[in-house]
Amino acid sequence: MAQSFLERLQAGETLVADGATGTNLQKVGLKAGMSPEVWVMEQPEKILALEKAFVEAGSDIILTCTFGGTRLRLKDSPYAERVAEVNQRAVEIARQATQARPEVLIGGSMGPVGGLLKPYGPLTLEEVGAAYLEQAQALTGAGVDLLVIETQFSLEEAKAALEAARQAGDLPVVVSFSYDRGTRTMMGVKPSQVVQTFQPLGVTAIGANCGTTLENMGTIVKEYAQTAAGLVIWAKPNAGMPVMGEDGLPVFNVTPEQMAEFAVRYLQAGARILGGCCGTTPAHLAAIAEITR
Repeated sequence: MAQSFLERLQAGETLVADGATGTNLQKVGLKAGMSPEVWVMEQPEKILALEKAFVEAGSDIILTCTFGGTRLRLKDSPYAERVAEVNQRAVEIARQATQARPEVLIGGSMGPVGGLLKPYGPLTLEEVGAAYLEQAQALTGAGVDLLVIETQFSLEEAKAALEAARQAGDLPVVVSFSYDRGTRTMMGVKPSQVVQTFQPLGVTAIGANCGTTLENMGTIVKEYAQTAAGLVIWAKPNAGMPVMGEDGLPVFNVTPEQMAEFAVRYLQAGARILGGCCGTTPAHLAAIAEITR
């Protein structure tokens, strides 16, 4: 029987997560602004091909294509009333992608709901909590190995997502913030605040994904590690900062070798789980996997 996420961490493993969903799917036809979750239902073969490529590249964890899989994010799609079905189907695709390597873990991706909480925006905590609970229940019921609350910028929203995850079951939870203001989130949250907020709540790992530069990710990992000894740190940076290509799509110029070089630095700073976000291809993941073996 395959080892669980917790067992592998307790054994001291360094784990490799996956790469980008949106930017890789755009290369095979996903239109800018279209929700990748629509393709879970309408073009599942393209989701499957990408997830298989991450598995073949050496990922130990792949995420479901459910980043925007809440009712609030799907409200303008044909699937607003089919949230559970979308999330369950995404888990089925991920499970199919791991058939060649059944030890690969599946993380249920839970991204931001797409609006701000009051008083900064129109959403109430009750609305946000209900949306996350619906998603967490679907992902948990479909059999993911862990839940990944990712690309967060607000402590309040992330806490609502964590509470939903706890209500849905007892899966390990990763909470990962996006520091798109260098080493602060768009709401001004610092890495040390994230640790101080979520470590006492018993999450399995705390991380950072997306954000800005590879250098800034290194600073964030160091701040996490300095704030709490022994913290399990998840690091999934973008493949550098994008420039706009001639086709109107973002281009990320960091090479797989450069990504692997920075992954070594993150390990030295205290990271335990390495992957990539926007612009990170299976080739980048293969280079990261190589340095962990």
